[in-house]
Amino acid sequence: MARRGSSLHRPTVTAGSAPRLCDAPGCEAVGEFRAPRDRSRIRDYYHFCLEHVRAYNEAWDFYRGMSPEEIEKNLKEDTGWQRPTWPLGRLGQKARVGPEVLRDPLGLFSDVKPTPKKTARDAPPELRAALDVMGLGWPIDEDGLRARYKELAKRYHPDVTGGDKSAEDRLKDINRAYSLIRKRLATLPQPQPSQAA
Repeated sequence: MARRGSSLHRPTVTAGSAPRLCDAPGCEAVGEFRAPRDRSRIRDYYHFCLEHVRAYNEAWDFYRGMSPEEIEKNLKEDTGWQRPTWPLGRLGQKARVGPEVLRDPLGLFSDVKPTPKKTARDAPPELRAALDVMGLGWPIDEDGLRARYKELAKRYHPDVTGGDKSAEDRLKDINRAYSLIRKRLATLPQPQPSQAA
């Protein structure tokens, strides 16, 4: 892929061949810049020097001579890169919008603010570091703890990581954190989830 400013737009001149002259009448400069001849032959080019290509670009109007309807049609085709398009979703069928489509889990469009997510900072002080190692918030139930432990154990197991020492150390930390949290969950009173009315 060519970089910006590369010689993509400049004709290559082989050794021994004369450079292409500017297509502007009476100009003897090298025509190193391309410009399309007209909108129907967009890939057929004039070759101009810098001065004349600037003048050409200032006067260029792709839509000159087109009616407003033709301009609108051309603009519409350009939005799809001159390729056919189809309506989105079930071939354009007008479906009813259900409440699941209009969910607002973050409460951005309603007056009701979402309840803040619990983090490890809300946990008892002796469990905060262990919860951080496990990547869990507080409160946590035994099923959630067990599921997270299985996920982390599979990710950092030596058979999966190929004996990576850092992964092995991480798995040891995960095992200690899991053991500590599990023991403390058995002795701590479990927080009751709030009941929505």
